[in-house]
Amino acid sequence: MGKLTGLGGAFLKAKDPKALYAWYEQHLGIQRAEHGSFSFPKSEVTGDTVLAFFPEETPYFGPSGQRTMLNFRVDDLDTILSSLLASGVNVDPERQSYDFGKFGWFTDPEGNRVELWEPSAAEPDA
Repeated sequence: MGKLTGLGGAFLKAKDPKALYAWYEQHLGIQRAEHGSFSFPKSEVTGDTVLAFFPEETPYFGPSGQRTMLNFRVDDLDTILSSLLASGVNVDPERQSYDFGKFGWFTDPEGNRVELWEPSAAEPDA
């Protein structure tokens, strides 16, 4: 059975993502990574934890109108999503793959879209 391996990131909608990134850079001293979002230093947790801001009109969080979305790192995306589906959980049939990993989504009982991320083997410490 697959298991969670940590928090993959926090995703927030913003009226002006560029301005919000600048505010966090200015007031908290964190710098955006090469991929455009904040990436925090590694700890004993496997992989990076990411903070990213999305435009308010993004469809990425699904149709619920939620303002934030959790992203959890996992070690076996397909196994976990199959298990959730078998348990009657609303699992989005869409999957996305990138050089840094695979993504899938489910909806929790409160109607929140939640993202699962299986980092690729090339992802540091994945």
